[in-house]
Amino acid sequence: MGRRNVVLVEGKDDEHVIKHLCGNRAAAVILEFQGHQSVEDLLASIPVRLKASYDGDIVGIVLDADVSLANRWVAVRNQLVALKYPNVPELAVPTGMIVDPPEGVLLPRVGVWLMPDNLLNGMLEDFLALLVPSDSTLFARVKRTIDEIPADEQLFSTAIHSKAVIHTWLAWQKDPGLPFGTAITARFLDPMKPEADAFLAWIRTLYGI
Repeated sequence: MGRRNVVLVEGKDDEHVIKHLCGNRAAAVILEFQGHQSVEDLLASIPVRLKASYDGDIVGIVLDADVSLANRWVAVRNQLVALKYPNVPELAVPTGMIVDPPEGVLLPRVGVWLMPDNLLNGMLEDFLALLVPSDSTLFARVKRTIDEIPADEQLFSTAIHSKAVIHTWLAWQKDPGLPFGTAITARFLDPMKPEADAFLAWIRTLYGI
């Protein structure tokens, strides 16, 4: 069996964002996505998936930092250290972590990216907000409108504020409500912005593009 380029993601949104970013930035690589029901499900699957790898496999892990990047990094790092991966950094790497397996052990090369940027708490939607076209004046109105919702009428929690913002942004476009990946190709989210460069560089380096 040939080498498999695997990406472990939380769900379909992450998968489609990565596919459309790669497609629009000429980062062509055949990726095998494996989605999960939750971040907890993804974390639990890591040792099982890594141990099931074939020689030459490469596995990327993309998940949200959520409310504590430090805690999320520890949860991932502990899995890799338990499998004896060497030189796993103590802290998340701003450019995305990549480590090779112990010599002589049948484990894959592994990369880890914590959304949005390995530096801040947040999630996929915070990363997508960075891709809103820079010349947009509408985005400021979107954020202001969300922020002005009275507390007794705000039905979403503050933890998912960025979800409300990015979905409202997409709802107010010429073609309202496009899925994230399609919105990238439609340029409602701009894949050419430099804020996407680090993530694409991590993809290219990890999978040897």
